[in-house]
Amino acid sequence: MHALVQALADLTADAEGRPRRAVPRLPSDLHLPDQLQVIALDLARVELTEARYAAAEAAIRTARDALF
Repeated sequence: MHALVQALADLTADAEGRPRRAVPRLPSDLHLPDQLQVIALDLARVELTEARYAAAEAAIRTARDALF
């Protein structure tokens, strides 16, 4: 799940023209859904190229396959 959050954060930073930053690992993985929600909302606000959209879909698919 953390890898998904990081991948989406990287895509958002790239789309906004900002440098990539490491998403912190919080003391408990129970915070990962909250981190995912924040990053997903950020990603939803930016305009993605087709390549970045495809990369986001691939990251989500990879996480889904690993979790389920």
